[in-house]
Amino acid sequence: MRQIYNFNKKWAFSKEATNVPEKMPEKWNWVNLPHTWNNIDGQDGGNDFYRGTCYYANELEKSELPEADKYYLELQGANSSADVYVNGKKLAHHDGGYSTWRVDITDVLENKNLFVIAVDNSANEEVYPQVADFTFYGGLYRDVNIVAVKESHFDLEYYGGPGIMVTPVVEGKDAKVDVQVFVTNAKENQSLVYVIKEQDGTIVGEETTAVTADKMRATIPDVHLWNGTKDPYLYTVDVKLLEDGKVIDEVSTRFGCRTFEIDPEKGFILNGESYPLRGVSRHQDYIGIGNAITKANHDEDMDLICEMGANTIRLAHYQHDQYFYDLCDERGMVVWAEIPYISRHMPTGRENTISQMKELITQNYNHPSIVVWGLSNEITISETDRDDLIENHRILNDLVHEMDPTRQTVIAAVSMCEIDHPYIQIPDVVSYNHYFGWYGGDTSMNGPWFDNFHKTYPNIPIGVSEYGCEALNWHTSDPKQGDYTEEYQAYYHEELIKQLFTREYIWATHVWNMFDFAADARNEGGVNGMNHKGLVTFDRKYKKDSFYAYKAWLSDEPFVHICGKRYVDRVEEVTKVTVYSNQPEVELFVNGKSLGKQTSDVHFFYFDVPNAGESTLVAVAGDCKDESFIRKVEKFNEAYRLVEKGAILNWFDITEVDGRLSLNDKVEDVMKSEEGKALIIELLTPKDPDKAGAFEFNEGMMSMIGSFTVLRLSGMLGMMGINPTKEELLDLNAKLNRIVK
Repeated sequence: MRQIYNFNKKWAFSKEATNVPEKMPEKWNWVNLPHTWNNIDGQDGGNDFYRGTCYYANELEKSELPEADKYYLELQGANSSADVYVNGKKLAHHDGGYSTWRVDITDVLENKNLFVIAVDNSANEEVYPQVADFTFYGGLYRDVNIVAVKESHFDLEYYGGPGIMVTPVVEGKDAKVDVQVFVTNAKENQSLVYVIKEQDGTIVGEETTAVTADKMRATIPDVHLWNGTKDPYLYTVDVKLLEDGKVIDEVSTRFGCRTFEIDPEKGFILNGESYPLRGVSRHQDYIGIGNAITKANHDEDMDLICEMGANTIRLAHYQHDQYFYDLCDERGMVVWAEIPYISRHMPTGRENTISQMKELITQNYNHPSIVVWGLSNEITISETDRDDLIENHRILNDLVHEMDPTRQTVIAAVSMCEIDHPYIQIPDVVSYNHYFGWYGGDTSMNGPWFDNFHKTYPNIPIGVSEYGCEALNWHTSDPKQGDYTEEYQAYYHEELIKQLFTREYIWATHVWNMFDFAADARNEGGVNGMNHKGLVTFDRKYKKDSFYAYKAWLSDEPFVHICGKRYVDRVEEVTKVTVYSNQPEVELFVNGKSLGKQTSDVHFFYFDVPNAGESTLVAVAGDCKDESFIRKVEKFNEAYRLVEKGAILNWFDITEVDGRLSLNDKVEDVMKSEEGKALIIELLTPKDPDKAGAFEFNEGMMSMIGSFTVLRLSGMLGMMGINPTKEELLDLNAKLNRIVK
């Protein structure tokens, strides 16, 4: 029988080594897997996290392994390229940091064995991703195993797959289930035993075939459907490989029976009923850990997503851990799975998009939670090779349909990608990443934009793959776009919820992002190295107010939440207090005195609260209560105001001249004059084009960043290979001071 030896313990690790060691190193650092070398420098800002080749080494006595005919080294995640050496012999190279792959090590094993894995996350024009707004953590950040099997076994080498494919098709009240297995080194005296079980273990189908009959079709009468979060029912299929009547290998997988449609007018339909997809996107990292996260971290993430009431997750921007896909199956999450074909098309990277897509589908085919395969994200942000980009997408689209006719393809288009772009016509389904109200424009533009797309292309299902805004522990009673306050983020999501959730034709909405995540090139919001668009903080300890705005719309668990708990000191005589609840009526008490009851058809309740001395606020909704505290102060508490830490300049350092422009003015206002426009273009032109990340500041990009102040924009340019100095910014400000508004 197949046995798995976990190989995570006590690896020697070196960032300084330059060669594969001939013997076990004595002076390297000891680490246990999962491990990344960027858990600190990939989260602290500066865009200077280490990218290069690091080495892992481990010794293993063959006697420690189970007896077997064949041995495979299994790497579940090595970012982003890796080479495997056993006893000095190079056995394999793999490109792509987010999928499982295996290496046959049988013929090189000796009594005592030295394993060396060289992992490389350096820049590479052939491997995706290379340009993106997240940290490319290097390392062996998922499990490493050795799989021991008989000579005849279920396949372990084809694109890291499980050796079994299950395709259920619902027909009326029944389901036809096709099971296909892939056997390596099959022999005449072997047979296959297929067993299909209910969730409680009851057998509903069983068949024995010759090993040459690698397919089996069964019928499940009166099938129990996998029905999203309402009832995520899972069946199991076990397949045993027998030789002379003895089991020599076995594979098992769960599956779900469901139907779905993505209708351009009615949105997402699950099992014949309307099922609007409302949820989040998720990255796989954690504070101080990076992407070397544990099952406990995965469980915590899923619990928080479920608490909010989401029913869909976009697993961005790469293949996630199999454990999390399993959680999605179990909890009923409808999933968008994708490859890291992102931000910059590389003509030299086509083969890598194909291999990563083959791995994604082969390894995840059996998950009922997955309904769409994502081809790319924001790939038209630079179009120096449009024809090649289009051809690459057509190849991927055809490949997906060939490998999996049961699901559909989707893209996440960048906001400024014109809706008549030929790229939009390739996949089955389209979603857009829009940040109106944060990066440009205002919140009111979101709904009308989708109405226009829907009117122009009524036969293309349209959704929202990203939307969001950043919030840290900054606060105000007068929130403004770009202020990074928790109050503006709450306002933004209130507005977006009302616009997006009420449009039936929008097939799915995915908030960017469920959790704050590391983006080492970022210099925003006062805490560098982070993207703070999460509804929950990076450490998962604080749910921002916007989290509860979604819970009010999506969760059936009764609750009430008073916003602004971290905003205690307030200067105004009467202050606005917002309450979220999924109950029909909320009453607010101030120091025991009722301010009255309110009803709301949008789950958001707004109270004008007298602010004098110290006040305890209690919100009551049905049987639910929540409490907070405010205090009247004479001067605004400066601890609530954004001050950039480590910033080149803060807003108050900038010389302003009455009636003239400065770094504190919005880009769109500076661009109104020819002189100002020329200065902005100069700011956005990299000194070293090779380090520019191939971002194009075209008309669409300009409109997107128009609401930024020039100063705020300058703090984000590190992602694009542009790093202005303090002297350069002061010189730019002096030039702007000469231009009349």
